Amino acid sequence: MNWELIWESLPKLLEGAGVTVQITLFSIAIGLLLAVPLALARLSSNKLLNWPATGFVFYFRGTPLLVQLFLIYYGSGQFRELFSDLGLWTYFRNAWFCAVLTLTLNTAAYSAEIFRGAIQAVPRGEIEAGKAFGMSGWLLFRRVTLPKAFRIALPAYGNEVVFLLQATSLVSTITVIDLTGAADLIRSKTFAVYEMYLTAAVLYLIMTYVLVYGFRLLEKRLNAYQRRPV
Repeated sequence: MNWELIWESLPKLLEGAGVTVQITLFSIAIGLLLAVPLALARLSSNKLLNWPATGFVFYFRGTPLLVQLFLIYYGSGQFRELFSDLGLWTYFRNAWFCAVLTLTLNTAAYSAEIFRGAIQAVPRGEIEAGKAFGMSGWLLFRRVTLPKAFRIALPAYGNEVVFLLQATSLVSTITVIDLTGAADLIRSKTFAVYEMYLTAAVLYLIMTYVLVYGFRLLEKRLNAYQRRPV
C-alpha cells in the first residue's frame, strides 16, 4: 500500500467528495419538494393527477439510474435545436446539471412512494382527533397528517438519502469529477487501483456514517414525546 500516494492524492479526493456532497444536497432538497406533491397525486382519485404521477414513479423506479443518466445527458443532444430554441441547451450541455436533474427525479419517485405509504399509515384516530378540534382540509393535513407521516417515513427516507449518496458515484460516467471520478482519474495516471478506490470507499463510509447519525438524532428528537420520563 502506497501511503505517500494516498496522502498526496487526498486533496483531489476531498475536492471530489465536496462535489459528491453538493450533488447529494441539491438532489435531496429539490427531490423532497417534488416528492410530497407526487405522493398526494398518487393518492388522488382524480385520474388527471393520479395517472401521470403513477407513470412518473413507475418509470423512474423501474429503470436503472445509469440508463436515466445517459438518456438525459447524452440523449438530450438529439434535441439540441429544440433546447436551444427554448434557451435550455446551456443547462443540458452541462454534466453537473444533468446529474442533479437525473438524481432529483429519481429520488423524487422513490421518496414519493415512501411518503405515500406513510400518509396512508397515519392512524385514523389522530385524524379524527384533529377534526374534533375543528380542523379540516389543508389545516388538518398541515398540522396532523403531514407531521405524523414524516415521522413514520423518516427511517425509510433516511435509507433513501444514503442510497442517493452512494448512487452519485454513477455521475462520473458523464464526466462529472465527483469522489469516484477523482479516484478513477488518479488511478488512470498512477495505476494505484487499491489505494485510490479503498481511500474513496473510506470517504464514502465517513459520509454515510454522518448521514445515518444525523437521521438518528432527528428521529430521536421528533419522537421524543414517545419516550417515558425517567
